[in-house]
Amino acid sequence: MSTKIQIPLDRRGIVSVTGEDTREFLQGLITNDIEKVSETQTIYAALLTPQGKLLHDFFIVKYKNLFLLECENAGIPNLISRLSTYRLRANVNITDETNKFAVSASFKPDGEELSGKVGSTAILSDGVSFIDPRHKALGKRTIRLIDGNKSLEAGVTVLNKNLEAYETLRIMLGVPDSFIDLVPEKSMPLEVGFDELNGVDFEKGCYVGQEVTARMKHRNLVRRRMFPIEFDGALSPGAAVKRGEIDVGTIYSVMSGRGLALLRLEAVTKDRLWADGIQIKPRKPGWMTV
Repeated sequence: MSTKIQIPLDRRGIVSVTGEDTREFLQGLITNDIEKVSETQTIYAALLTPQGKLLHDFFIVKYKNLFLLECENAGIPNLISRLSTYRLRANVNITDETNKFAVSASFKPDGEELSGKVGSTAILSDGVSFIDPRHKALGKRTIRLIDGNKSLEAGVTVLNKNLEAYETLRIMLGVPDSFIDLVPEKSMPLEVGFDELNGVDFEKGCYVGQEVTARMKHRNLVRRRMFPIEFDGALSPGAAVKRGEIDVGTIYSVMSGRGLALLRLEAVTKDRLWADGIQIKPRKPGWMTV
């Protein structure tokens, strides 16, 4: 059995949404179905522009009378502003709770999947934990009150404050990260695998950006996808990927000879691809259906 480690996710914060209209309010905005959320189930979702481009992605957790949006710290002011724009007369309160909660992740660096289903959630005495709704190999997220229990999660053998092992695993799995691989007002959810990573419900009703997202899905209009890549050498995020002299993509996350790149689909299976003079090798992850 592989070692399970736990790391603090200091870049993550918490926004709470409360009030009697919370479910209806969020249902009309997010890509996933809020009716799936309970004290035993967490979802992954996003807020889009009307043109179907990503603004913010987050996990939605039910904790007591709160709906907690676990999201990127740096985007919280904009997320609250965007949500407030749609509030109108809805009876909801939107609050930055980052100073009350801390977020951590526990996982197995070799990518061994946890038992249980994605999104499975448990209420703790001082918070809540859930299996990552995107992929079970990404482990478990825990949201705890800052003045609560500081002990390690049961079964964790190492507390590690170095994100490298987690980032390497995420990249190996081909899972994009907020504000690193997902560019606000530019990234399209289906290009970065949002549907296959359980972030879109095509059966729910309307939400902001739904028409564009559904059209791309049902008319097979996705022409680019984000792939894990392998390479020998040093690459930087933002480097152009070329097939010969033609630009066919862009490098995003990089870590120790691995990375993520947004690539034109027709280029992936053809000639060799290069970035800054270094050959890159795209790899299709097991969850991807392309």
